[in-house]
Amino acid sequence: MSNSIAIGVAYRDQDIIGADTVSANTVYAVQQLGYANTAYGTVTQTGNKASAVTINKTAGTITTTNAQMAPNAKVAFVVNNSQVSALDTVIVNIASGATATFAYLIAVVTVTNGAFTINLDNVSSNAYTDTLKINFSILHVAS
Repeated sequence: MSNSIAIGVAYRDQDIIGADTVSANTVYAVQQLGYANTAYGTVTQTGNKASAVTINKTAGTITTTNAQMAPNAKVAFVVNNSQVSALDTVIVNIASGATATFAYLIAVVTVTNGAFTINLDNVSSNAYTDTLKINFSILHVAS
C-alpha cells in the first residue's frame, strides 16, 4: 500500500470516520459503539401509560405519564417511529423513575415498519404513580 499512511494498527485509507456505510464481517469497539447525538431524541407521553407516542429517532428517551398502575397491572403502548423496520431489533430499559427496585418489567413485544410496541408490567403488590424514563435504541438490519 504505497499511498497509505500508517496510523497504528490500520491505515488512513481504511479509516471509517465519516463513512455512511461500513461493510464488515466483524466490528469490534474498544470503548463505545452507538449513535451520534443527532440520532437521539425525547418524547413525553400524555394521557395514560397506554397512550401511544411518536419519536422519529434511532435512539432516545420516552417519559411516561404519572398515571397510576395498579398492583400486577400490565399495559402496552405503541411507539410510532419512522426509523424502525420490521427486521430491526429494539432494545429498551427503564433508566429512572421507578419508586421500587424490581417493581416493573419492560419488553418490546412487536416491531413493524414504522412502529414498535412496549409492554410495561407492574409486577409488585403495590400501586405506583411513577413517571418512568425509558431508554430505547434501534439496531438496524439492512433490507
